Amino acid sequence: MKYSFKPTIYKLQSVATGSIFDDAGWTLDAPGESNPSLIRAIYADRQLQLLDESLGLYKFASWLPVNRFLEGSSAPVTFKSAKLGKHLGLSSLYITFSGYWPEKGSNMTTCSFKETEAYSVCGRMKDDHDKVLVVASAGNTARAFAKVCSDNKIPLVLCVPYDNVDALWFEEPLNECVKLICVESGSDYFDAINLSNMICKMEGFIAEGGAKNVARRDGMATTMLSATTFIGSIPEYYFQAVGSGTGAIAAWEANLRLLEDGRFDSNKMKLMVSQNKPFIPMYDAWKAGSRTMLPFDDDLERQHVEEICAKVLSNRKPPYPIIGGLFDALSDTSGDVLIASNDEAFAAAKLFEDLEGIDIHPAAAIATATLIQAVKEQSIDKDAVIMLNITGGGEERFKKEHTIVYMEPDFIFPHNIEFEIVERELRKLRF
Repeated sequence: MKYSFKPTIYKLQSVATGSIFDDAGWTLDAPGESNPSLIRAIYADRQLQLLDESLGLYKFASWLPVNRFLEGSSAPVTFKSAKLGKHLGLSSLYITFSGYWPEKGSNMTTCSFKETEAYSVCGRMKDDHDKVLVVASAGNTARAFAKVCSDNKIPLVLCVPYDNVDALWFEEPLNECVKLICVESGSDYFDAINLSNMICKMEGFIAEGGAKNVARRDGMATTMLSATTFIGSIPEYYFQAVGSGTGAIAAWEANLRLLEDGRFDSNKMKLMVSQNKPFIPMYDAWKAGSRTMLPFDDDLERQHVEEICAKVLSNRKPPYPIIGGLFDALSDTSGDVLIASNDEAFAAAKLFEDLEGIDIHPAAAIATATLIQAVKEQSIDKDAVIMLNITGGGEERFKKEHTIVYMEPDFIFPHNIEFEIVERELRKLRF
């Protein structure tokens, strides 16, 4: 089922030059510009128009670059924390939850806020879209896109590190329009990105675009919209774990739109983003005051990825240095990059479940752990309005309540595979 509606009216703008232009359908870069820069959507509705709750994520459609509504979406849910806030001595801690928690009204069956990306990106497609979408993922994004594309019969190729295939679980078998291609064991998210780039060189395939896709960022920005509309004001602090940093960039962009909206005060919240040590490339760059990522050894970083509990936080080439990327977001908001260990994440996850009553993903536990650190170090005001973005949760509960099936790879390639072999094998697929 697709809901009838009028496509959102918007233009696109280069962050680097400010030039404004039309969306040609799947525009990822500013036309005619050579300096790498993100582009943003400029919406005709300068004030956020909230639609009916029954539309799920699409209740925020006035600030989503969508051409259609798809079935089955759920919006992030925000509530004021009672028990965790009291435990930490925080008077205004607000939790924005994306996952499976029916009692709170959160029904993301993939248990991850990556559904906000998938429903927005696939909603950006027009009904006559005729290319196979290609998505690279460390796990949660793949699961979200697989569900949305399967439910809505959108041809999709997923590129995922083989060691992360256990993240490809579902409550029912997927439609055959969704295919899974893996990079061999010992590879990581960056290797999956390289494989996806090869596939996108083939005729008939199109890159989802990652952070460059305005629909992905504005879908993720609904966490910020959920928090601000619930609280009635823009938070002062925003805590979230990051792999690419795209969610934090999205929150910053939403903050800028909300300032222009004019109904939610003039606050610019501090982005407090976190990584899972020992994999901390953005932390290292930020602490060095460097816009560019610091040099690192690929094999060592693959080893670090194997060691972290939050595998989704493992992007070796994030949109950190690009104009409009995470470096700019952190700089503009006087933000910071924090780190937490596996043990700190496990302790934070247990504390959250004991106090709030739901299990959370390792990435969300990293964010919670760094909030706990900030309180202990007295680096934040205990009376500040704080948004904790719980980017995934309820998975343990969902799996207990449902029968789970796992997706099997259609192909497994070495990380140094040649293009000709990839092309030959993928031409065998039928969508």
